[in-house]
Amino acid sequence: MHSHGHTRSVLRFSLFATLLYIVILVVAGVRAHSLALLSEAGHNLSDFLALLLSWVALYFQSRPANSSKTFGYHRAGVLAAFVNSVSLIVIAAWIFYEALVRLRAPVDVHPGMMMAVAAIGVIMNGVIAGMLWSSSRDVNIRSAFIHQLGDTLSTAAVILGGFAISLTGQTWIDPVLSIGIAALILWSSFDIIHETLNILLEGTPRGIKLDQLSAAIVACTGVQDVHDLHVWSIGSEIHALSCHVLIADIPLSESERILRDVKSCLADRFHIQHTTIQFEHAGCEVEHECVMPINIHSTHSHPHQH
Repeated sequence: MHSHGHTRSVLRFSLFATLLYIVILVVAGVRAHSLALLSEAGHNLSDFLALLLSWVALYFQSRPANSSKTFGYHRAGVLAAFVNSVSLIVIAAWIFYEALVRLRAPVDVHPGMMMAVAAIGVIMNGVIAGMLWSSSRDVNIRSAFIHQLGDTLSTAAVILGGFAISLTGQTWIDPVLSIGIAALILWSSFDIIHETLNILLEGTPRGIKLDQLSAAIVACTGVQDVHDLHVWSIGSEIHALSCHVLIADIPLSESERILRDVKSCLADRFHIQHTTIQFEHAGCEVEHECVMPINIHSTHSHPHQH
């Protein structure tokens, strides 16, 4: 909870600083006739929305589970990250279009103002990215972190572009820079979209191979087979698993030992804490599409670790 409180404070500061910088970028971009600065304003607007969504999602994630939301609100952060990334694609498409228009009809720009405003952005975005780094394991916060890191790099490129324009007088450098920024925006969004879609569609969590997971369970002493195995993510760092485990027809006290071993293996090797494990001493009627087990002895484990 302390970590969440610190992250919320960081996000509040980031929201205020980003909004102030957007105003500076728009004013400077219009006065300097710089598409690169206006592109940065669009990029930072998407960052502001990303930070706002992340802040709201963090609030919902901290709410406890209840009778209608038995897993809590962990998916709120995942959904926020997905919306953030989709918004980035829209921003990138607009920048590409405007850059092509500028390449056909060049506009004189003021490189000195470009460099001064971009320098402010490098400092601000770098500080925010550094503050978010400690919480970036969560996909929600990582999406905001990648936004800020991308901004730091793109604003640094604007400084170089302004310097190049001041030396050569070639105004085409400005829209070309914008195309580079748009490409960076797209690159930063695709990985988050892929991960969040996988979570929302309840795919196998990143970094977990189902065959290795199955082999690890079977390797536990007393386990004869495992099937009807499902593993998914509740949130970016919270994984869940359910499966049917075939064991010998043994007393309950012995099966409890097997259950502890399987749970320990899943937690230590795969960081899976929430498990529902059903023991059987006879195969399911349809083993790999198990719909009606026969002669079942069930044990359920629901550790309250969200």
